Amino acid sequence: MIAPLEELLQALTRLPGIGRRSAERIAFFLLNRPEEARKLAQAIGSLHDRVKRCPRCYSLSGGGLCPICRDPRRDRKIICVVAHPWEIMKLERTGEYRGLYHVLGGLISPAEGTGFQDLTIEALLRRVREEEIEEVILALEPKLEGELTAMHLLERLKPLGVKVSQIAQGVPVGRDLEVADEVTLGKAIRGRIELR
Repeated sequence: MIAPLEELLQALTRLPGIGRRSAERIAFFLLNRPEEARKLAQAIGSLHDRVKRCPRCYSLSGGGLCPICRDPRRDRKIICVVAHPWEIMKLERTGEYRGLYHVLGGLISPAEGTGFQDLTIEALLRRVREEEIEEVILALEPKLEGELTAMHLLERLKPLGVKVSQIAQGVPVGRDLEVADEVTLGKAIRGRIELR
């Protein structure tokens, strides 16, 4: 195999969900469609310049506040806390939730060296105080790291007098929100429970 093609295959196989065979199909597609290859390269090359973090909720934004934070129709008394920005897209597709969001940037994970100080927890606490939030919904992955993070958040949020709830366990334990279907997520958000 020639070096440039092998280099592309190696780069593609480092992406999640792309094995060698998929990488080969993508590479040969791009070789046969130079215009598509240029568009893809341009989109990837400008990604970090054009996609920013929302200064309020830490979701993805084109600059400034994200569309959800700017939307005056959203319920501004409720914040749903997620670990990653792509989880917001899944929750939004359910059509069940109309409040605001807050992205932690991960989960507490002693094994990976991620502590509460590495997440946007202080910013969440500041929002709860300053924005007069009435309820915080925890939509964290139902695995050990999600539970550790939820317990820490509950401990920090309860003294603020805010209601803290958790999405119902319609999401299978050990599965990421990313792979859950919209119906299951919709039921989980409707059946959330208050944490005490």
